[in-house]
Amino acid sequence: MTPLLKGAADGIAALVVLPFFLMYRLESLALGAEKAFPGWSQLMSLAPGLLGVYLRRALYRLMLPRCQSGCWIGFGTVFSHASAEVGRNVYVGVFCCLGDVTLEDDVLVGSHVSIMNGSEQHGIARLDIPVREQPGKWPRITIGCDTWIGDRAVVMANVGRHCVVGTGSVVTKALPDYAIAIGVPAKVVRYRNSLDDLPTSGSHVLQTEEPKPQ
Repeated sequence: MTPLLKGAADGIAALVVLPFFLMYRLESLALGAEKAFPGWSQLMSLAPGLLGVYLRRALYRLMLPRCQSGCWIGFGTVFSHASAEVGRNVYVGVFCCLGDVTLEDDVLVGSHVSIMNGSEQHGIARLDIPVREQPGKWPRITIGCDTWIGDRAVVMANVGRHCVVGTGSVVTKALPDYAIAIGVPAKVVRYRNSLDDLPTSGSHVLQTEEPKPQ
């Protein structure tokens, strides 16, 4: 699709979602954005195909503080926080769950990925109070530019720029720039700017499945 056609499609999508945005704004005035936002994200996640991609992008550009051009948000993917930010040319696959996150430019997120706000969202220290009532910590998570998160990964900490996170990995600690990390919990096995393997106690295989934007 040529840039001219893409621009026209974006413009039409913006007109289509405008009534939804106005309803969201009214609900936000009544309930607050954090309570109103998840339901609209869930609704828009169900729009299928290329049409759904354009509608989601148009609505998120109105609802989020930053949602830049060229982003692709797949079917079934939901954001839970109205403060999420999406950079330029970001790709997010199908059925992802994204919290209070910043996805910087050119980030690739595979399918069925969960990006959580840390691993301490509920306190567990007291036994006389249900876990759901104990206070927790909700750090904002940033995925650095040009980073690729493989399918079914779980991310609970910041990931630096130009990183690769292997399929099915669980990131529990922040990853530095250029890191290639795999496993549960994810461990750095090499760096993209120095591709010599790091010493490890066992053999590791980097398994990632690159999402293919349409």
